[in-house]
Amino acid sequence: MTQEQVEQEKKKIDAMSRKEMCRLHRFAKSGHPYFVTGSELNDHWETKWKDLGGFTPEISKAIGW
Repeated sequence: MTQEQVEQEKKKIDAMSRKEMCRLHRFAKSGHPYFVTGSELNDHWETKWKDLGGFTPEISKAIGW
């Protein structure tokens, strides 16, 4: 992934709501670029995820399995 593509993905992450992030976290396929440990995108994801507070029982129930 080029640096330009990484920056575009960071903007997508920044535009996500907490619920959207939780949904992606739960349902993303294995190997999704946001969840590759140690990557720039994962670091960006983790920062926003923690800032928003991650999952709550209410969000978990709302998005289901």
